[in-house]
Amino acid sequence: MSGPTLGQIIRDLRARKGWTLKEMSEQSGIPVSTLSKVENGRLTLTYDKLQQMSARLKIRMSDLFAEVDPQVESITARRSIGRIDDSVRVTTPNYDYYYLCPELRRKRMIPIVTRIAAKSLNEFGDLVRHSGEEFIYVLEGSIEVHLQFYTSVVLKAGQGIYLDSAMGHAYVAKDCDSALILAICSSEHSGLDGELIDLAQREAAGHAQSSAQ
Repeated sequence: MSGPTLGQIIRDLRARKGWTLKEMSEQSGIPVSTLSKVENGRLTLTYDKLQQMSARLKIRMSDLFAEVDPQVESITARRSIGRIDDSVRVTTPNYDYYYLCPELRRKRMIPIVTRIAAKSLNEFGDLVRHSGEEFIYVLEGSIEVHLQFYTSVVLKAGQGIYLDSAMGHAYVAKDCDSALILAICSSEHSGLDGELIDLAQREAAGHAQSSAQ
């Protein structure tokens, strides 16, 4: 049995509050028509809208990716078409992330298309770390991969790298304005998508704070 969709999570949240769609709209700032489409699986929410909803309703962003059914069957028969227009978008000074197939819960691998903007490690800042492993494949341009325990390496379009995500790592564009990659992140534990989005959110907030100083 697959986990709840974003629409089911929002519908359950509204039911617990005892709100109508109109009341949910007033509390979250999301139009009634949009909420209705999300609840019925015809639309997803962008990162900005998810952030707005979590702030207005005073819930954690990761709550919108929470799992309520701990049972996992060996065959889920799930499928999802990964479209950029349906992705959850997260923009930071270093990366422009597109989290694909956001309606699937309890994913063991997270597909992400990422536009890399940072052009040096100094511009990027501290290396990032998170649970699991990941495979990066360069679609456009070229990148320089910086790793905690290895000498940096340059990858061009058509090349990839597999690594332990708990090791500090950073990707920067190399000899191009920006680069496009496909990242597949995996973990033994569910909830990796929420962890990655929370990490990106902290990254964006950290850059904003540094710029303000």
